[in-house]
Amino acid sequence: MTAVPQGSIPVTAQAAIHILDDDLSVRRSVERQLRACGWPVRTYATVNEFVASNASMHPGCLLLDLRMPDVSGLDVLQRLESERSPLAVVIISGFGDVPTTVRAMRLGAIDFLTKPLSDERLVAAVSAAVASSLASVDVLSRDRESAHRMRQLTPRQREVCELVATGLLNKQIAAQLGISIKTVKVHRARVMSSLQVASVADLVRLVDRAHMTVA
Repeated sequence: MTAVPQGSIPVTAQAAIHILDDDLSVRRSVERQLRACGWPVRTYATVNEFVASNASMHPGCLLLDLRMPDVSGLDVLQRLESERSPLAVVIISGFGDVPTTVRAMRLGAIDFLTKPLSDERLVAAVSAAVASSLASVDVLSRDRESAHRMRQLTPRQREVCELVATGLLNKQIAAQLGISIKTVKVHRARVMSSLQVASVADLVRLVDRAHMTVA
């Protein structure tokens, strides 16, 4: 049994490892190796099986063969990207050509392993992928919370918030909205309190995250 490398992410019930490869021998050997390290593992022989599982909705790692008989691995990557899936993808392929690797990385894959797979390299890649996936889930959760807080603001507070985030001064905001500086200060204070931020820098980051979530 291969030990999990030092510094890797511990096994967690929050994340599963998914193997999408039409080669039964590859699926079995990789599954055996990862289960020996304590990972929960699920395997799929076709893209349709994987899609039907709804695995893309949850954090974890997808070990993806680029050359599938029904749909290409690059198409799977594009689908996951459009869905904003929290899965982190590690490509596994017997054909490590540079152009394909570059395209896969541009579509969000975080690593590329060439068959036959090294046990140590496999476990290290999966550990890094799970860490990346869980981190992305944390970020998405914070972004959704930011968007929720923004929606709780009144229309006027939202206007003031957006203008503060662009760097305008109170007097500039007052002139643009046709209200007094004192009123701007009141709205600004309520915005900072409602959004639970202590500085303009924090406000800008929160507004940016909220916008990215809505987009």
